Amino acid sequence: MEELIFRNATLEDLPEIVEIYNSTVPSRMVTADTENISVESRMQWFHDHNAETRPLWIIQDQDQHMAGWVSFSSFYGRPAYNGTVELSIYMHENSRGKGYGKKVLQYCIDNAGRFGVKTILGFIFLHNEPSLKLFRHFGFEDWGVFPDVAVLDGVERTLVILGKRINESSKANC
Repeated sequence: MEELIFRNATLEDLPEIVEIYNSTVPSRMVTADTENISVESRMQWFHDHNAETRPLWIIQDQDQHMAGWVSFSSFYGRPAYNGTVELSIYMHENSRGKGYGKKVLQYCIDNAGRFGVKTILGFIFLHNEPSLKLFRHFGFEDWGVFPDVAVLDGVERTLVILGKRINESSKANC
């Protein structure tokens, strides 16, 4: 399988980041947004990330094409939670189903300590079985279940919060 390249996102990447995000909206599997978002609406989110503590990485294939993006976002916004992040992984439509998710999640686990991260959380809809399977493969456990908290096209959906504590033993390749 080809190697992936991870680099810090720049403002010039934001339109493609938003495009990839918007490509997931119609599936009703990945995001609770029901309409496409705009680049302007993501400016503050973009600036909330930084290379020192809350990275937003572009994932590139060997041909330098954007295969997706991944971010560490602050959890709950209070200082006591600084060691905890919400992980978001979004892959370009052409990069889905190629096994990249495992490489991306392994990269995040392996590098979390560099950013002071001790706990990674994933917020995943219960009906998003591929993402649940991916996170559970790496030892993420169900830490919270929020039954029917989202309504997508008139269908109530359950949100599962998966968590994993990061330590040296977490860095072994799976």
